[in-house]
Amino acid sequence: MEERRENKMGVMPIRRLLISMSLPLMASMLMQALYNVVDSIFVSRISDNAFTALSLALPVQMFMIAFAVGTGVGVNSLLSRRLGEHRFDDANRAAMNGIFVYILSGLLFAVLGFFFAGRFFHLFTEDPEIIRYGTDYLTICTVFSMGMFLQFAAERLMQSTGNTFYQMIVQATGAAINIVLDPIFIFGYFGVPAMGVAGAAIATVLGQSIAMVLGMILNLRVNHDIQLSFRGFRPDGKVILEIYRVGLPSIIMQSLVSVMITGLNMILANISYTMVLVLGIYYKLQSFVYMPVFGITNSTIPIVAYNYGARNRKRIADTVRQSILLSFFIMLAGLAVMQLFPRQLLLLFDASEATLTAGVPALRMLSISFVISSVIFVFSSTFQALGNGVLSMSLSITRQLILILPGAFLITRFGPPGLVWAIFPVADIVTTVLCALLFRLVYREKILPLDAPGETENSLSPIPQAQAESR
Repeated sequence: MEERRENKMGVMPIRRLLISMSLPLMASMLMQALYNVVDSIFVSRISDNAFTALSLALPVQMFMIAFAVGTGVGVNSLLSRRLGEHRFDDANRAAMNGIFVYILSGLLFAVLGFFFAGRFFHLFTEDPEIIRYGTDYLTICTVFSMGMFLQFAAERLMQSTGNTFYQMIVQATGAAINIVLDPIFIFGYFGVPAMGVAGAAIATVLGQSIAMVLGMILNLRVNHDIQLSFRGFRPDGKVILEIYRVGLPSIIMQSLVSVMITGLNMILANISYTMVLVLGIYYKLQSFVYMPVFGITNSTIPIVAYNYGARNRKRIADTVRQSILLSFFIMLAGLAVMQLFPRQLLLLFDASEATLTAGVPALRMLSISFVISSVIFVFSSTFQALGNGVLSMSLSITRQLILILPGAFLITRFGPPGLVWAIFPVADIVTTVLCALLFRLVYREKILPLDAPGETENSLSPIPQAQAESR
């Protein structure tokens, strides 16, 4: 077997490892959140209808991201475990088959977008301007989505091997290009014709395509833990099945967000487009809080998977503990900002007085979920890293399809419409309790049996000691 030095995920102190891997991801994801918000701020200057069109298009974009993120979870889990087991040829096969399925995903959404983008908006409105804006934007984002999918592929390969600094460079490059090109293409500067909403979409796909090229170059030149080559490559059905054994539940789980937002848009559109607008603004703003946490949880997956492959129970437990702590403090900061400055945040999107009236209490109620959901994110990522993606999917189904959507429908049907936002923190409380119970089971079945010389069960468990002793 080829001799290689131990990957840092197996030897570096956990707190330093997690922070060193998370900080580049957090920075790049904050940049990603910034360009999403800047994109929407520019579009809101066109008209309320233009911003409403983007709000209605959001679930489809999230559905595309669900495919990309879910596939990445499967690649991360498999590739990192193979590296932890020192099965380097198998790690290379996981990487190449991961790229292959990302290419297929890009082709799938290009075809779907070309034929069905326009029809999607008729589900919500017959306003011709909203339909025109939305169709232009969504058609461009889907037909030219190959850049997005292969950018994700490049980033996930670097993330799987612990090279998160280069992942940050790739993601930040794409976001920066988008931010620079947005006003040029939307409003028409430097001799470029004003293209409105379509210009926002063109800026997005150009940024993704350039980031894709940079990401692939960096993987070939600096990611020495894997070797990429299509020479003699043939898709391996067993590897692809293994990727999607973990990845498919994650795709479904991520897609449920899209389903939930689509359902909420349909429910809220029957009340007023102002509430649809408020929901769209909230999902743009929350990305500034969730994206840094996703940076932590995205780092948690390869660290846990690697050390599961290396059978190191203590490092897994320490990773979970540190991830929860870091996520909680980020969520707490987000809660404070949204409680103190909701009006100012809404005014970033040129909010009308009606939007402010509906939006200020909505943001305050919705942001309560932040600190509650930090545990959900970390435990769900741990389930995925250990190959238990179905558990994460079950939690998402419970939260979004069993609790939030029916709850929102019942409240808007029989209660004050403004109370609809309270269903989010209620659903997160219930889901957190379920998540903790499931983690306890997974810890007993998968983590406890691993080797941990010289350590006791209670000293390693992320579960509080009083609970551990009750076993």
